Order: sequence, then structure tokens, then C-alpha cells
Amino acid sequence: MSIEFLLRLANESGGVIYLMFVLLFIAIFIIIERLKFLADMKKVGLQLITLCQNSKSVNKESLQAFQESHAEIPSVRLVNVALRENIEGLTREDLDGKLEEEIMHQVPRLDQTVWMLDTIITLAPLLGLFGTIIGMFNAMFGLTDIQNSAAQISSGISEALVSTAFGLIIAMLGLSFFNNINTQIRFLVHQMETLKVMIVNRRHLFE
Repeated sequence: MSIEFLLRLANESGGVIYLMFVLLFIAIFIIIERLKFLADMKKVGLQLITLCQNSKSVNKESLQAFQESHAEIPSVRLVNVALRENIEGLTREDLDGKLEEEIMHQVPRLDQTVWMLDTIITLAPLLGLFGTIIGMFNAMFGLTDIQNSAAQISSGISEALVSTAFGLIIAMLGLSFFNNINTQIRFLVHQMETLKVMIVNRRHLFE
């Protein structure tokens, strides 16, 4: 299947295949951006957990330095809350509540573009089906031209099959990464919950 053949099918699809290419590029961009962001957050979160576990060698100054160097990471925002609050004047329940509130503010940052990937997964097969219908229309029009009917019908059917296959490929690719991203998000939410408990249990480090 040559590039010229694919371009001809794309031109005859009424723009459907071109639109599917756009969806594919958007999906790839979202996947790469989210995976990188979540991997960075996971790495920093593990470093922070390790730092808090070494309670004999860690102090408020080292936690402040870590927070300043990773200020944009959602999990580190929990440390920022503990550092800026008057820990001595808070009960355990009050500190727990403030940290839980910060988690609720940060969680939407984890999946802020994932809804677009979810939409593409649903939309791609439907666009493939729409391209299939257009291809079958083109094939049916070939029946009126006796001399070229076989070639036109074959071209229309090829266009229909390519549209369907392309839509399914985008959906399958997107779905596999969508599930992977959601699994990582659940892990990172658990990681923040773990950090919250560790901060509450080690509140003396922030005083």
C-alpha cells in the first residue's frame, strides 16, 4: 500500500482521514506529555518519601530546599502546606484536613488533558465508520459507469476498509495508553495520601 494510494484515499474520503490524522497526532501529543509529567511526579514523590523516612538526617531546612527545587510538582505542594502553616498551633486533625484539601486541589492537575484522549478513543471509530459510509457511497456511484465500475467499486471498498481500520487503530492505541495513564494517576493519588500520613506523623520535622 503506497503513500500515493493512501493520499488518494484521503482526498476521496471527504476529509475524514485527514481529520483522523489530526486526532492521531493530538492523541500522541497528550500521551507523551502526560506520561512524562506523571513519570516526573512519581520520581519526585519517591524521593520525597525517602527523604521523610530518613527522619534522623532530615530537617526543616532540607525540606524547604527540596520544596523550592520542585515547587511545581503536585505532591511537593503538601510539603509547602506543612511549611507555611503554623504546625505548632494545629491539631493533628486540622493538619490532616489542610493536607487533604491540598490533595483535592492538586488531583485535577494529574488528568487535566486525559479527557481529550478519552474523547479521541470514542470519536476515532465513529469517524472510521463515517469514512466507511462515504467509501461505500463512492463504490455505489461506480455502478452507473459500466466501463470503470470495477475499478471504482474496488477503490470505494478500499477507502471504506482503510477508514475503518485507521479508526480502530487510533482507538486501540489510545485505549492502551489511556488505561496506563489512569493506573499511574491512581498510584500518584495513593502516593500523595501516603505523604499526607507521613507529614502528619512527622510533624516535628516542619516545626
